[in-house]
Amino acid sequence: MSETPPVTFPAIEPLAEALAPHRLFVSGLLHEGSETIALISPDEPGFWAHVTAQPEFAEDVLDPLDRWSARVIGAIARQFEARALFPFTGPPWQPFISWALKGGQSFASPVHLMCHTHMGLWASVRGALALPGLLPLPAAAANPCLGCPAPCATACPVDALTADGYDTASCHAHLDRPEGATCRDLGCLARRACPAGESYGRLPQQSAWHMRQFHP
Repeated sequence: MSETPPVTFPAIEPLAEALAPHRLFVSGLLHEGSETIALISPDEPGFWAHVTAQPEFAEDVLDPLDRWSARVIGAIARQFEARALFPFTGPPWQPFISWALKGGQSFASPVHLMCHTHMGLWASVRGALALPGLLPLPAAAANPCLGCPAPCATACPVDALTADGYDTASCHAHLDRPEGATCRDLGCLARRACPAGESYGRLPQQSAWHMRQFHP
């Protein structure tokens, strides 16, 4: 499948340039009140190798990825006189899923996981910047789920992802069994089946790390 590169946002090119050395990119842009919300996501390939070489991963501390995100995105927020917002701090919890869907680059998939035009079902957001003022927004991207045969809908071996929601109990039970090793070691089969995410470059090591956080 041909690669779908991240959408560029001309109005915030200086921000994109500041994010690039940290292997981050703007994955959505929307207006909220009198501010412009820029959603910040990992830019693969290259993000996982970069972030795991940072001090937070060398220290014996909890939540190294969240700590790194807070440090880096917080510093960039100060540089741009913005407010740094994170999905892992609260209450109050920020509406990151709603923001992503409003940002014009992410869509609800058949399995109700967020599907991004560049990341597919590997979509994730490390934080957001609330920039002062209402900056120009690009046109919304094409929904990658429209016309897709939806292999994600049949990939889960225990049908944990359905139209009725996410059956976390079935998912955890499967991960406890020997046949759940491929999901534990390589990442969720439904996410891996997404055509939109095939070219994203998500490494199995990163997926395995996240699975350990979800299912210790």
